[in-house]
Amino acid sequence: MDINKHEKIGFHKGSISTLLKEREEMVKIIQIIDNLISAHSEELKKLGVELKKKK
Repeated sequence: MDINKHEKIGFHKGSISTLLKEREEMVKIIQIIDNLISAHSEELKKLGVELKKKK
C-alpha cells in the first residue's frame, strides 16, 4: 500500500518535532550534569585538590 505525499510529509514533520523536543530535554540533562560537576569541582578545590583538564 502506497502512502500518499501528505501522509509522508506529516510523518516527517512529526518526527522532526519529536526529535527537537528530545534534544531540548537532552540539553537540560547535560546542563544539570555540568552544574553537578562544577559543584563537586569547587568542593574539591576548597579541600585543596587540584583537578587537571583532559586534553
